[in-house]
Amino acid sequence: MKAAIIKEKNTPIVIEQIANPEPSLKEVVVDVQFAGLNHRDVWILKGQYAGIQYPMVVGSDLAGTYLGKKVIVNPAFNWGNIQTHQSNHFEILGLPKYGALAEKVKVPESSIHPLPEHLKPEEGASLPLAGLTAYRALISRGQAVKGEKVLITGIGGGVALFAMQFALALGLEVYVSSSDENKIQKAVSLGAKAGVNYKNEEWEKDFVKNFGGVDLVIDGAAGDGFGKLVKICNPAARIVIYGGTNGMITQLIPQQIFWKQISILGSTMGSETDFKNMLTMVEKHQIHPVIDQIFPFDEVNEAFNRMSSGKQFGKIVLGIAP
Repeated sequence: MKAAIIKEKNTPIVIEQIANPEPSLKEVVVDVQFAGLNHRDVWILKGQYAGIQYPMVVGSDLAGTYLGKKVIVNPAFNWGNIQTHQSNHFEILGLPKYGALAEKVKVPESSIHPLPEHLKPEEGASLPLAGLTAYRALISRGQAVKGEKVLITGIGGGVALFAMQFALALGLEVYVSSSDENKIQKAVSLGAKAGVNYKNEEWEKDFVKNFGGVDLVIDGAAGDGFGKLVKICNPAARIVIYGGTNGMITQLIPQQIFWKQISILGSTMGSETDFKNMLTMVEKHQIHPVIDQIFPFDEVNEAFNRMSSGKQFGKIVLGIAP
């Protein structure tokens, strides 16, 4: 089969023929039609992820066929039976095991789910990792409630967009942030109430002046600007962190957290229950993933460059065997 292989960090990905995967007990092989990219894949390419072993076939998201049926795969393996946190055996498709950027991939049989009927395969390949992460952050951890005000940072990325779509479906008042005014306007056109450019000095003061405080924040950046998120929070608000692209959190004022009774919560991926509930929501509200661009398989390096640029609005998808 053909597979996109990372042989060393920061080197071009090559498409080569490798042996077909051989499933073990309780594993099956899925024929891949489309695969979705995530920032995780770029970090692995750059050598910025724990446990990397090259050569590697990355990719956590896919839509394909199994026994003639259209399927998607939950990329979160071995979560365990406790809903509050993952087990010590938890892993994500695409590292350490070979992932979705190949014509075939082996996965646990229990991870296979029918493709929602209203979705095209390329949309299905956009959904699993980002949709699961957004669902757990917003609902399982964030406990979002209809009528609340939520700020979703870094709009344009897959998780942020799904969080926005899920929040709108639940009846929340959604605000977004970005450093790109075009992305903010696109989010507003999809239903967000308004947005702010976090590059603007003292944006948090303008936000509170114009819109008031928020009850919930969904953040994937952390970094030096995290303290401003605390400042726009209403009493008893929740801040859920699912990523840390901007690095260490600094300049936090403890009094602003404890006096306002603010909860700061970590979240990553999600359980099998979260995944099933996410699919139920997507089907109930007929949610369609936002796709930025679909690349043919032989343009895998161009797709990774697009992801690395940060210019995308929505998911980047590769047509493996469309």
